[in-house]
Amino acid sequence: MNPQANLIFIVSLLLGTTITISSNHWAMAWAGLEINTLAILPLISKSHHPRAIEAATKYFLTQAAASTLVLFSSMTNAWCTGQWDITQLTHPTSCLILTSAMAMKLGLVPFHFWFPEVLQGSPLTTGLLLSTLMKLPPITLLYMTSPSLNPTLLTTLAILSAALGGWMGLNQTQIRKVLAFSSISHLGWMAIIIVYNPKLTLLNFYLYAMMTATVFLILNAIKALKLSTLMTTWTKIPSLNTMLLLALLSLAGLPPLTGFLPKWLIIQELTKQDMAPAATLISLLSLLSLFFYLRLAYCTAITLPPHTTSHMKQWRTNKPTNITIAMLTVMSTILLPISPMILTII
Repeated sequence: MNPQANLIFIVSLLLGTTITISSNHWAMAWAGLEINTLAILPLISKSHHPRAIEAATKYFLTQAAASTLVLFSSMTNAWCTGQWDITQLTHPTSCLILTSAMAMKLGLVPFHFWFPEVLQGSPLTTGLLLSTLMKLPPITLLYMTSPSLNPTLLTTLAILSAALGGWMGLNQTQIRKVLAFSSISHLGWMAIIIVYNPKLTLLNFYLYAMMTATVFLILNAIKALKLSTLMTTWTKIPSLNTMLLLALLSLAGLPPLTGFLPKWLIIQELTKQDMAPAATLISLLSLLSLFFYLRLAYCTAITLPPHTTSHMKQWRTNKPTNITIAMLTVMSTILLPISPMILTII
């Protein structure tokens, strides 16, 4: 893609996100979401492969339907209460429609079917944007309307997302699809707590975005898209393979690493809110996703040469590791000890 066009699309993405997260009026928030959708479409379909075009079409149709629901929700609220302010969304029907619209934009169960297909048809860099930056505006809108949202509906969506995200990722061989189901599972953790402690949802999102960025950038550097190619990339850049192993274990939420922090805080908050059964259930469901993270980590750590003669061993390259990847890996692994400081900031 032309570098100037690429720059325009990236700037438009940032502009759309900024407009949505800084707006007070529903019309401005909707405009920001539309700018975001239109800017990401060329980045999804830039390879001109039929699968990429299919992914862009699916993404456009889903996001257009979700944007229509956002408008419908805000107009219903304005009709009944006379308020266009985002924080004044008080009508119960409007809140239900908005929750459905945001679930569709984020890819929460049962509106998740588009997300793995779109991520599979996109390049790794675009997949990173879809998994992190494109989730920020909907989560911000949920954050601003959180006092009015229905806790039962969000808890149900969250537990279903954690269950299906873990269950459907078990038998995948494509790394991008595994990361898509990982995203759905993590969104379940964010959705369950947003009514009770919205700041925890934002903390979870920031840490998830950081760990996912680490994984996507490493995969982009070693050019691995399938589990079979992941097994032989150790010969290419061994240091990156070690970083990927740590980032995956952190994403799984294992205790010494950063990924454990949001899970720990969310379980603690749910217990304080007398939701111990929900906390127990979502913790048990996270074991499903732990299995496929460990599967990815095992394939990363395995140091077998290729078994078939047609699959050649890759050349080891001496280029230095990207400083961004190095910094992200460090933050993805050692932020747990400074959790008291993080808690004072939020």
